[in-house]
Amino acid sequence: MSDERLTGVLESSGEERYDYFLSRVLEEREIWILVNSDNRFLSIVSEDDGVKHLPVWPSSEFAVEYAGGSSDLSPKSISLPDFFKKWVPGLTKDGLQVGVFPGLDKSVWITEANELKKDLQDELSSF
Repeated sequence: MSDERLTGVLESSGEERYDYFLSRVLEEREIWILVNSDNRFLSIVSEDDGVKHLPVWPSSEFAVEYAGGSSDLSPKSISLPDFFKKWVPGLTKDGLQVGVFPGLDKSVWITEANELKKDLQDELSSF
């Protein structure tokens, strides 16, 4: 993906990025997260309301862009079946929400893991 296209997507609204995320994830059948050198995933606590979430991206390019050259963070893919079977129950149990596709301005669409699963399954049924 060209830098211009990457920036264009990252500058779109949260809702547009969410829709882009859904369509791209359904095409690729994977979700991307960032992990550190100990293989621990990145989670973020919102300064505004204290909500803790797992940021996710539709491709490694977007995750790498978000990491901004950090030598401690690297992209890791999660297959859609693994996300549904393992991650959604785990995130729900741990009280973590999902921050879908943070933008350049750090805005992010926060949703419950089960809601994201439902949206992905709804999209899958019409794919």
